[in-house]
Amino acid sequence: MGNIPLVIAARPVLLPPTTIVDHYYRGGERLAALRGVPFPSPRRPEEWLASTVHRADQPDVGRSRLADGSLFAALVESDPTAWTGSAHGAPGAGPADTGILVKLLDAGQRLPVHVHPTRGFARDHLHSCYGKTEAWYVLETHGDDPAVWVGFTEDLDQDELAARVDAQDSDWMLSRMNKISVRPGDGIVVPAGQAHATGAGVFVVEVQEPTDFSILLEWSVTTATREESHLGLGFERAFGTVSRHALSPTQLGLITQHLDPDVRGGALMRVLPQAADPFFRVDVAVPDGDETVAVPRGFAVLVVLDGRGALGWAGAGESQPIERGQVYAVPDAVGDWGVSGAARVVVCRPSADWPSVQ
Repeated sequence: MGNIPLVIAARPVLLPPTTIVDHYYRGGERLAALRGVPFPSPRRPEEWLASTVHRADQPDVGRSRLADGSLFAALVESDPTAWTGSAHGAPGAGPADTGILVKLLDAGQRLPVHVHPTRGFARDHLHSCYGKTEAWYVLETHGDDPAVWVGFTEDLDQDELAARVDAQDSDWMLSRMNKISVRPGDGIVVPAGQAHATGAGVFVVEVQEPTDFSILLEWSVTTATREESHLGLGFERAFGTVSRHALSPTQLGLITQHLDPDVRGGALMRVLPQAADPFFRVDVAVPDGDETVAVPRGFAVLVVLDGRGALGWAGAGESQPIERGQVYAVPDAVGDWGVSGAARVVVCRPSADWPSVQ
């Protein structure tokens, strides 16, 4: 592992912007503006935050770095109990497992229709205890019709779906998916196995299981190829994790909710429906006046969306000024903590049951 950095488990750690290399789709301008960095390429749509995992088949890409250039994963691995409250993480996940992967995702084009594997499929075929259920908390929308697509509107025949994917019939796929118009404050859970796509002009905080498993049903709108689209499994096997059953309006209601982005309050406000709870938790803290919004102890990734304030932890009687665009990793060892001042922050945490992975 090389030189392991000193354990810094007594205080939150500020994470510098580390936007990853060019991606297969366009975007990133609003992400760069939030993080206060240049926008050198039209294909920098994602930043991985407090990431201890890497992109599929690219071990040097995706893991977050500290200000001194060392890996955040190495910091966690140097004292996992202090950072996460667990000495081992989820079964088989590795010593730097935190239970979540958080991203800023700024789509400059419609993302391709794609699917992430379930935990069962990942265990059987990808040697992972994690699949890739994910969720979006919408920060900004732009354009005439900002939208996302989640799940199919009708049951699909497997052979026909395979044929349409092979032909790259985008119109056919999209016409059979649930299109959801979105606005800031929307929270949407995307269960593993459900086909989905994010529309152009949608900027989100994305939280997910800590993997980079994606099966592209539509690669023709990206720079990816067919052979890069099935995780090396072949499409016949990869289709085993794709839900071909309709996602009904009632089911859609269980994976979507809205929180007015202008609301303020003295407690954490959840932005995702209960369908997220077995996987992760995402809340916003927007203090009102002189109050402090309390956050229970445990590993967390904090993104300051607006304003200025302070992050304080009672155990040490310390505080840290925070401002728009900053990202902090908060270790379990600081105990209970809180946010005060004129800031709006989003707090991302693993499931309350973590490191158990069912």
